[in-house]
Amino acid sequence: MISRSISLVLLLALPLGFSGCAWMVEGVTARLAQNLSAATLGHDDPQTVRDGAPAFLLLVDGLIEGSPDDTQTLLAGSRLYSAYVGAFVGDPDRAKRLADRAFEYGRRALCEREPSVCAAVDGPFDDFASRLAEVSPRNIDGLYVFSTAWAGWVQVHADDWNAIAQLPKVEAALRRVVEIDDGYDDGNAHLYLGVLNTQLPSGLGGRPELGRQHFERSIALSKGRNLLAKVLFAKQYARLTFDRNLHDRLLREVLESDPRSPGLTLSNVLAQEQASELLEESADYF
Repeated sequence: MISRSISLVLLLALPLGFSGCAWMVEGVTARLAQNLSAATLGHDDPQTVRDGAPAFLLLVDGLIEGSPDDTQTLLAGSRLYSAYVGAFVGDPDRAKRLADRAFEYGRRALCEREPSVCAAVDGPFDDFASRLAEVSPRNIDGLYVFSTAWAGWVQVHADDWNAIAQLPKVEAALRRVVEIDDGYDDGNAHLYLGVLNTQLPSGLGGRPELGRQHFERSIALSKGRNLLAKVLFAKQYARLTFDRNLHDRLLREVLESDPRSPGLTLSNVLAQEQASELLEESADYF
């Protein structure tokens, strides 16, 4: 399934809806959200973020309660819950509850933006795939947030075969994101697709070489700044194909890199922690 760390995308956009001088309040709120997002993503101490994130979860719940149809608030909630579950929640039952909320918020936002796609989510694959082709480029954020929340939801419900059966739809949605904008969110859709295609060796139906292409594209689009892409390339592809040279090289590159990068510092610090663990296990694994 999807790596826990891959969901670390804490981008908040929490516009409020008030009467009167709404434009003024919304402007202040948007700037505050942007500053909070930048400070969070730029933080180099995951424990501080872990301790502070629940307050943001409650905040976004309150905002959604007040504006239940506001797509930007719903997308913010979906992003935040997905990120928190992916990075910090180890208890399976709790992860399921929070991932359910991320999925619900993402789906509600998609229903507001693309109702025909939303209506096809639970239907046959072919119908869903045909509806994806109708998604407008201006709604790429809604499709991306929903599909990544969906991927995280499948991961924590991996004990349910009905959830696993939804992976082809998740992959189709992510492919549509790439079709609309190959470099959206620094190529993170490619990162998800890389993971999805390296779940199994080729002899059992996996597509590891296609997965490798997606990992390499993700790294290229972020200009190597996204260290998590290299960690997952090593963990998912190099281990699957028993390529120790590639595995160890990628992980050493991660450990030798400066994790500080706008919008990626927190994710990069977590990636370095994971790289250290994987490299330490290398001799035993290979």
